[in-house]
Amino acid sequence: MTRPSDRRPLHLNAFLMSVGHHEAAWRLPESDPYAATDVEHYRRLAAIAERGKLDSLFLADSPVQFGNPGRRPAGRLEPIVLLTALAAATRHIGLIATASTSYYEPYNLARLFASLDHVSGGRAGWNIVTTAGADAARNFGLDDTPPHRERYERAGEFVEVATKLWDSWADDAIVADKERGVHAEADRVRAPRHRGTYFRVDGPLNVPRSPQAYPLLVQAGSSEDGKDFAARYAEAVFTAQQTLEEAKAFYTDLKRRVTAAGRDADAVKILPGIVPVIGDTEAHALELEAELDRLILPEYAKRQLAERLRIDPDELDLDAELPDDIPTEDEIEGAKSRYTLIVDLARREHLTVRQLIGRLGGGRGHRTFAGTATQVADTLQQWFTAGAADGFNVMPAVLPSGLEAFVDKVVPILQERGLFRTEYTGRTLREHYGLPRPADRLAEHVREPGELASAQV
Repeated sequence: MTRPSDRRPLHLNAFLMSVGHHEAAWRLPESDPYAATDVEHYRRLAAIAERGKLDSLFLADSPVQFGNPGRRPAGRLEPIVLLTALAAATRHIGLIATASTSYYEPYNLARLFASLDHVSGGRAGWNIVTTAGADAARNFGLDDTPPHRERYERAGEFVEVATKLWDSWADDAIVADKERGVHAEADRVRAPRHRGTYFRVDGPLNVPRSPQAYPLLVQAGSSEDGKDFAARYAEAVFTAQQTLEEAKAFYTDLKRRVTAAGRDADAVKILPGIVPVIGDTEAHALELEAELDRLILPEYAKRQLAERLRIDPDELDLDAELPDDIPTEDEIEGAKSRYTLIVDLARREHLTVRQLIGRLGGGRGHRTFAGTATQVADTLQQWFTAGAADGFNVMPAVLPSGLEAFVDKVVPILQERGLFRTEYTGRTLREHYGLPRPADRLAEHVREPGELASAQV
């Protein structure tokens, strides 16, 4: 393929999940079934991703048991804790953790991310999720989660409070004047005193303004509410798209919403997920993919699919297409866009349940692609130059081998084509993504008498 005329940089994020995104990856002879809780495993993955000059790595999370622990590795370490350990093992790569606005409070989460940003020297990112499902709610003394729209309304106010807290210390607040005996200028540490629908938070944060000011704000919902939320707050968006045309439509729609929200469309980077299975030849790649699919347990996977579709597993016949009478997206309260993607994929390609399970086994709705390194690079370049992506959320089917193959075989092709960096040129995650450091929104705030009377600065 020829070099693109579009000189904007391509962005690459490594989505790390245990021993790989394919649900049967742990059954391969090469896989360590205990790796999910082994920090050394993640250190090795982070080193591989940094060797490839990737922008960032990302850890998903949910405050609930993930999957059936009897059938696959289901435990996971808390991501901010794990990324703090990885910060000490890396120098450049960004570190993005998932945290839910449904089950945190803004103050403690703002403190955690500000701390991670300091520890990492400005490499923290926050994947903002709202978390659906009664199983998670019951871990917090609730019967069920609020409706979809209400969760996004809460999330919006949550982000507003968090950013006010990150702004509560001015950049020049700490003067460390030993002669005067003044460590910080008290009037440069401001209490936002937020009063809203969901939160009442005084502040200020007890962590000074961090190297990036705010972590990179990432979002992954593609429902209507999710896209509106992303248009207002997100700086990077992880999305699942199956076809080039669907990806272009999503890209155009979200960029339009960003502009309508009064923001620069280039300030939001859209990264569709891709699950690459890379072989020396196309036949070799397809053989690797088929080997993984053979290890899927159909009855277990059918129950997972039925849970996603909100129907009884007995309604699904492995060798028939999806039944006609299944819920609509409007009847689904969680992961609306992923639900629609799965149903549309099954209907469009007339897949049997067994075939659909195979397609979902690698990436849970994200696009899977088996081919040579050149073929993977070609498809990434096609989507990038066609206006379907600003980069990609790379989800190796097997770890670490799939990440090594991508870094050692695909990245050099992208670099040779002038699409991807050959060295890091910035220090912070925001610099990797070409995004500015947020301005201090409270800079003009006038301190009220006694506002910080109890603060020790």
